[in-house]
Amino acid sequence: MQASDRTREVVFQAEHATLGLFELRHLDFDADLPLIHGWVTREYARYWGMQGMSLEQVTSGYRSIVKTANVYIGVLEGAPAFLLETYFPGDDAVGAHYTVREGDRGMHVLLAPAERVQHGFSWAVFSTVMDFLFSDPAVARVVVEPDVRNDKIHRLNRRAGFRYQKLIELPTKTAHLAFCTRSEYQAAQRAEEPISAGVAHLDTDTWEHVNRALIRKAIAEFAHERLLTPTLERGAETLGSYLLESASARYRFVARRLPLEDWDIDPTSIVKSLSGKPAPLDALDFVLEFRDALEIREEMLPVYLEEITSTLWGAAFKHTSQRLSAEDLLHAEFQEIETAMSAGHPAFVANSGRVGFDCEDYARYAPEVGAPIRLVWLAARRTRAEFSSVDELSYDALLREELSPATLARFRGELEARWLAWDDYLLIPVHPWQWFNKLALSFASDLAVGDLVCLGFGEDEYRAQQSIRTFFNLSQPQRRYVKTALSVLNMGFLRGLSADYMRATPAINAYLNDLVSADPLFAQKGFRLLREVAGVGYRNPHFEAALPKTSAHRKMLAALWRESPLPLLAPGQRVMTMAALLHRDRDGVALLPLLIRASGLETDVWLDHYFDCYLVPLVHCLYAYELAFMPHGENLILVLENHVVVGAFMKDIAEEAVIMDPERALPESVRRLGVAVPDPMKWLSIFTDVFDGFFRHLAQILCAEMDYSSERFWKRVARAVSEYQRARPELRAKFERYDAFAPQYLHSCLNRLQLRNNQKLVDLADPAGSLAFAGTIQNPLTLESAARTG
Repeated sequence: MQASDRTREVVFQAEHATLGLFELRHLDFDADLPLIHGWVTREYARYWGMQGMSLEQVTSGYRSIVKTANVYIGVLEGAPAFLLETYFPGDDAVGAHYTVREGDRGMHVLLAPAERVQHGFSWAVFSTVMDFLFSDPAVARVVVEPDVRNDKIHRLNRRAGFRYQKLIELPTKTAHLAFCTRSEYQAAQRAEEPISAGVAHLDTDTWEHVNRALIRKAIAEFAHERLLTPTLERGAETLGSYLLESASARYRFVARRLPLEDWDIDPTSIVKSLSGKPAPLDALDFVLEFRDALEIREEMLPVYLEEITSTLWGAAFKHTSQRLSAEDLLHAEFQEIETAMSAGHPAFVANSGRVGFDCEDYARYAPEVGAPIRLVWLAARRTRAEFSSVDELSYDALLREELSPATLARFRGELEARWLAWDDYLLIPVHPWQWFNKLALSFASDLAVGDLVCLGFGEDEYRAQQSIRTFFNLSQPQRRYVKTALSVLNMGFLRGLSADYMRATPAINAYLNDLVSADPLFAQKGFRLLREVAGVGYRNPHFEAALPKTSAHRKMLAALWRESPLPLLAPGQRVMTMAALLHRDRDGVALLPLLIRASGLETDVWLDHYFDCYLVPLVHCLYAYELAFMPHGENLILVLENHVVVGAFMKDIAEEAVIMDPERALPESVRRLGVAVPDPMKWLSIFTDVFDGFFRHLAQILCAEMDYSSERFWKRVARAVSEYQRARPELRAKFERYDAFAPQYLHSCLNRLQLRNNQKLVDLADPAGSLAFAGTIQNPLTLESAARTG
């Protein structure tokens, strides 16, 4: 990069709510010095010490300054707004007055002369500077030495959390020596915000909107699972007015009935009455009114209500903060789409519990906030920790690929400063919430004796994915995802990671990837796995000795690394989460119809491409290998060209994949994949997870937005399955054993699982035995218009 290019490179950005966008770039001597000369020689800048200097003198002064300091120009909405100097105090006169630490940084800041009064401008600049300094994980403490007479800067310093230590004599001034650590600045920031800032999105209109939406979903899904039974009052079953009654309340609404006992309810039509009088819609009241019909046990009810409330809270935030329209998402980047998703799991009513997060945690870590996150890194003594990886990836190679040399050197220095040997430890990335709320307390003994060492924050910025505990690397997108343990209750699970599971994770991924890679059908359909290539887990001796393997306390410290899809794309390809196919923006505009129209293809043809890349590979997994994944919307990343699906990446492999063939010889390292499942239940991996769990909702959008009937949709699905079967005569016996066209299937219900036990949705060791059924349900592939062709 040429020097002139470097000076114009933006090194930091910060958006201010009222003032606009602040940016920092390096000082450009040719372009900036005449401007800077005009600033530093004015009376208001007398503490800068350059009054009366000529342009040549100021230029000469800065040529000396940049030998030991970095000099930046701060701009606001493109106009120069402030000057910043940062330096290592050990290279400055201030370093003689205290014991300098490696993580110290000094700074001087000068505002541009004010042409007009902008309320909050000084603090906005100062906080931007502090955010910039602490964006470097190597900076632990900011050091300042302001002139004792500079009252304005003292007020800003104290507001930012600086502690004034003592007076010192410098060559040009008598100064205060003051320090501010990262945590002190963060505490000061929290004090700056109104205590109500975290609930600003909870206004009456928004709360009414999200309660109406959640009650719509609750009626639809609980009726689908036969927990509630609305009765038809007027019209036809296919489109009519319905009544739902509890002992105390009545709900009336208009709904369209679709295959798979699906209810497409008009949210604006929902009216509630109590004793014949109109009543407001409240999702918590709804749960309590129907608690007997929902069969919620008394001990489960408080947590379920908390999850419902949290789901409403998050929905209100998403509704008020959503910036990108469906039209915007049509051309958006992968992570913009990921962050914009607002609906959560399409079937679960309480789908955003996150019990354990407070409102500040939500603002930092919730996927829909999209805030950059730096992971905490721990060093774990090898006698307590275990690393495993695919054959071609060693531990040292993983560290070199995932961490910069500077970060590795910093982490090594942290260990060596404690007289600990680098080679005796394994590094583990940790969710910041997990560190501050769980590990720093529950693992205090391990930290005290040096079995665990906190190394600090990493350098790269990550973004939480929809799965909340998995992170995409924003700083280096070609680097891998990191999945961490997170002891937060969300949708029926404490989201921990087991050290036992991490041991086998890479081997399972390698085994399944070899299977998929060797089969030409998967290559033809563009179906690939995002491998989990390495895992690391730590064993707390007290929890290991006292608690069963299923205990959440044995799943608090582990992590894995998963491939990123971006390096695997061909030119002209882009990716989006499959959940986006069900997305509606805050105005109710659905993304799926926009994708189909933008492709220029007929809906039938667009769907054929999609089924070819998603459904057919999953059907082939079942029939050819008795292999099933968990293929819901968040677990699939679609590959698109010109808005058409041309491939798919399956992720979350090791914890959720099963092989349902008890006769299949599996290597010892992957034996946990083997699960005994009765033949009649094997097709449920498609029927429940794909047809009921995703296609049911997809068909509803096509019917409502594109006048594309559900019968036509299911006929297209049946055609994809039939064509696959005709092309695979060697699997005819399997087709008969696991009949895709059986007239009825067991009706497996997800909300029944959560209502039964919201602490543990299923037993991962026996997933089939954990299922909850509500009789049988008609197979949509056997609808008269969807019957197999040929």
